[in-house]
Amino acid sequence: MKSNPYLKHPTSNPALVEETISSKEIFDGKIISLQVDTVKLPNGQTGTREIIKHPGAVAVLALKGDKMLVVDQYRQALGRTQVEIPAGKLDPGEDPMEAAGRELREETGYHAQELKPLPAFYTSPGFADEVIYLFMADHLEAGRMQLDEDEFLEVIEVTLDEAYELIREGRISDAKTIIAVYAWHLYQLTGKI
Repeated sequence: MKSNPYLKHPTSNPALVEETISSKEIFDGKIISLQVDTVKLPNGQTGTREIIKHPGAVAVLALKGDKMLVVDQYRQALGRTQVEIPAGKLDPGEDPMEAAGRELREETGYHAQELKPLPAFYTSPGFADEVIYLFMADHLEAGRMQLDEDEFLEVIEVTLDEAYELIREGRISDAKTIIAVYAWHLYQLTGKI
């Protein structure tokens, strides 16, 4: 696995490692691919694993004074709109910090003087290798949004209390945004990220 300064890869427990015997690509799309791996299990038997491969993504906890910038956008997979922090997929070979700055500018129009890395995390490690690199920005300069031609969203500024209310209502229900809200709350309480 390629070394990445934003993501730690601890040593695996050798007693639990599964050895890949074969891998068959089932689908290769614009954003994801699907493969089925045959693996040798720790007990010597074989099993299959359906794996979604994803290029990775970035997300930004963008703070503007005592408010957080979020975007409201339609999510086809859910069949409804959802409130999320600015985010987007990595381009091949793109540095996560550069991608985070790009996504923040494109989706909100704001530029961050500095991006601080927060812990990166896997979205669904049981079947996908997607990792999200989370960053915090708290000194923002206004600019102009640069949305993709198929991207439609509204930028909203919310307080911490409003963010928690959106979570209770189910309007914020994705892991990256919930993690960002908790990180923001911790930052308010301790001054540390």
